[in-house]
Amino acid sequence: MWHMTLTRTVPAPVVKSLLDALGAGDAWETALGSPITDKQIAEATQPLTAADWRSDVDGQSLRWNTQQGDVGVQFDTFAAHNAHSPLHTWTLWAGPDGNNPTWTIRASVYTPAGLLADLAEELAHGTGTRQTRSGQPRRVKHIAGSTPAAPPPPLSTRLRR
Repeated sequence: MWHMTLTRTVPAPVVKSLLDALGAGDAWETALGSPITDKQIAEATQPLTAADWRSDVDGQSLRWNTQQGDVGVQFDTFAAHNAHSPLHTWTLWAGPDGNNPTWTIRASVYTPAGLLADLAEELAHGTGTRQTRSGQPRRVKHIAGSTPAAPPPPLSTRLRR
């Protein structure tokens, strides 16, 4: 069996990609009982490699990030080789950085590579993942000489007309 958790702030396009993959039926196939292979890791992350994401090794984790560092995927090798561990093997995230994500998806070791590849494709090419909050206030441009629109009349006034 495999499991996945999502934070409530995962963007709708990413959730739609997940639901579409689940609806296709291929996502229900899993290699129950067998360890994850290099081939499965390569399949799951192929869209990231094709999109020229940076990859590196950080201790016990393999990481793929955008050039801007605002979206990433992490594969925890320790968790992958300890199938009964409560640790998540895969983490997909977006936000200021991987340590302070705006949203995350965490998946277990037996999550099908095809499902992860579908999510990676959305991360690599989707527009919904780039909508992270920077913490910077938005600047509003005011045009001199313009007057704001008058507020609508109260409901009771509109009903009497």
